[in-house]
Amino acid sequence: LHGLPKSIISDRDPIFLSTFWRELFRLQGTSLKYSTAYHPETDGQTEVVNRCLEAYLRCFTSDHPRKWFKFLHLAEYWHNSSFHTSIQMTPFQALYGRPPPAIPDYVEGSTAITTLDTTLQQRQVILRTLKDNLKRTRQRMEAQANKKRVDYTFNPGDLVLLRLQPYRQQTVARRMSQKLAKRYYGPYKVIRK
Repeated sequence: LHGLPKSIISDRDPIFLSTFWRELFRLQGTSLKYSTAYHPETDGQTEVVNRCLEAYLRCFTSDHPRKWFKFLHLAEYWHNSSFHTSIQMTPFQALYGRPPPAIPDYVEGSTAITTLDTTLQQRQVILRTLKDNLKRTRQRMEAQANKKRVDYTFNPGDLVLLRLQPYRQQTVARRMSQKLAKRYYGPYKVIRK
C-alpha cells in the first residue's frame, strides 16, 4: 500500500544477519540497521506497538487463542483507528487527513447470501465480545487504581499537610537530593471549601 520501507531496524536475529536477507534488502533499496545489546531502546517503538497489538489480539481471542491470525486485520484496524496521545490523533487521520470510517453494525438477515450473512454475524459477535472484554479490562484497571485512593473531606479550620512533588511541580524549590527532600509541607489551615 505504501511501498517498501527505506530502512528497517532489527535486533541481531540470525535471520536478518544472513547473506540472503541482506542481499534481498539491498536489491529492494531498503537499508537494514541493527540495534545493539547496549542500546535496545532503538527498537523500543516496535516493542510498544507489538505490545498494543498483543493486547488487542488477547481481547479478540480470549476464547480461541490459537486462531489469533484470523483477527489480525481487526487488531490492525483498532490500532490505526485508536487515538494516540503522542500525535494527538489516530494514525489513520495522520495519514489520510480525515477520521477513520466506523464499522457499521450488521442487521441479521440484511443479505440473501448465506455465507456473507454468517460472516457478518460472526463479525458482530467478535465486536460485541471485544467491547465486553475491553469494558471488563477497564473496570479491573479502575478497581486496581482505586484500591489505594481515599476521598478526604476537609472543613474550614482543619489543618492539612500538602504533598508536593518537586520533580513534577516547578514551583517547589529544587534540592541537591530529592530523595531527602520534604515529602509534606505545612500544616496549612483550610480557609474554605
